[in-house]
Amino acid sequence: MLFHVSEERGIERFEPRRSEGASEPVVWAIDMDRLRNYLLPRECPRVTYYAGRDTNAADVDRFLGSSTAVIAIEQGWFERVRSCRLYCYHMPTDTFGCLDECAGYFVSRLPVVPASVEVIDDPISELVKRGVDLRIVPNLWPLRDAVVASSLQFSIIRMRNARSTPCPT
Repeated sequence: MLFHVSEERGIERFEPRRSEGASEPVVWAIDMDRLRNYLLPRECPRVTYYAGRDTNAADVDRFLGSSTAVIAIEQGWFERVRSCRLYCYHMPTDTFGCLDECAGYFVSRLPVVPASVEVIDDPISELVKRGVDLRIVPNLWPLRDAVVASSLQFSIIRMRNARSTPCPT
């Protein structure tokens, strides 16, 4: 099963549309392993990461500790995350192909009718249930830069909505 998370309820059919990450109109979906990265409001900037097979022990100690996966958001987004309602559409897999295995991205070039929908009234509890360590930081940019330079597997989402990049020192 694949998933599409939205703040919009009642979507009966997903139509392919143009977006930044694809050269043609597509319907986006995410796999079960990366669903956690999308259990937040769509526009919420976030840095998500976990250990992959090539992640070194020093990076695990520095960034993860005992956590298996981390999602970091900025303080300014916490209330919106806490109070949002999400709709997790369960998508049939037959027309989807994998676009990015690390990120868990799948696309369909054909319209998709969801098999079912799950309402998520408390995204933070849902993240906790999935074993995610939600971290709240004042500014995502320093963490983003450190994670990108590490050996971790990561996904950086909606950084255009993050606070301005800190001034270089």
